[in-house]
Amino acid sequence: MAAAAPKSAVEWLAAAAPDPGACLREWERNPFGVTLLPAGRLWDVLIVRGELGYPALDVLGRVLDRPGPVLADFGDSRAGFFVPPGTVARWLGTGVRGAGRGTWIVVPYPGRATGGVRWLVPPDGSGALTDPAVLELALHEAAASLGRF
Repeated sequence: MAAAAPKSAVEWLAAAAPDPGACLREWERNPFGVTLLPAGRLWDVLIVRGELGYPALDVLGRVLDRPGPVLADFGDSRAGFFVPPGTVARWLGTGVRGAGRGTWIVVPYPGRATGGVRWLVPPDGSGALTDPAVLELALHEAAASLGRF
């Protein structure tokens, strides 16, 4: 029996929606190239200030082949790291907001310019997420290098 073909980034993201087909159709029609997707099913999102998130992403880039998906908001004031579901419920760090079960986030269509929310690290469809323990260490190193968090 042949293995299932890998999902595209778009299919992987849409799989988080209650109705993935409807999500894909709406996403294709949305002139802004964004959709709302529920967190907590396939992934949670840990959100930090951009001035901490960007250095943390640099740290992750040095220690991982490829971190999981990372979003930036309008004006790059926040960065959102995709982590395994359930992470938000267990996260104890300060200065970090979480989108987990019961919350929704604005997600841009991978590879399409939106003029707002954008991918710093787009999903690749594999389902790879950032390990929260590695992210925590990266946030600590980034904060120490900034000396003010």
